[in-house]
Amino acid sequence: MTTRVPMTVIGEASLREELKQLKSEDRPRVIKAIATAREHGDLKENAEYHAAREQQSFIEGRIQEIESKLSAAQVIDVTTIENTGKVIFGVTVHLLNVDTDEQVHYQICGEDESDIKAGRLSVSSPIARALIGKSEGDVVAIRVPSGTVEYEIEEVEHV
Repeated sequence: MTTRVPMTVIGEASLREELKQLKSEDRPRVIKAIATAREHGDLKENAEYHAAREQQSFIEGRIQEIESKLSAAQVIDVTTIENTGKVIFGVTVHLLNVDTDEQVHYQICGEDESDIKAGRLSVSSPIARALIGKSEGDVVAIRVPSGTVEYEIEEVEHV
């Protein structure tokens, strides 16, 4: 049985866009570079040829990885799910640090979509795992490298 890979609608779209880019632009460009490098003769000492082959290997590997993830994708459109105030995959959660009164917000998304600087947390991250299943108004203690931080869940948005 294949393990399902959870992702948001936006995450799936960005993976499909990357796949399209790799197949329609990057792959043909590298194939052309390999052909050009072959014309230069002796392949053993041809740095352009070896660099192009390495890049081709990377592109083909990434294509396989993306196709595998998309085939196992479980796309979750949180906007179609009733907002009960509970933290689930795909929601944007607004948190208040109980000690410092600092406010932060994160969208809980798939591993490939996560980007902490953009406010997107992987569903498998310690913070997201601590938040899943909790509701608005709950105070959650989250263990981070610097110790334990307590956050109050102020709002859960389905956007």
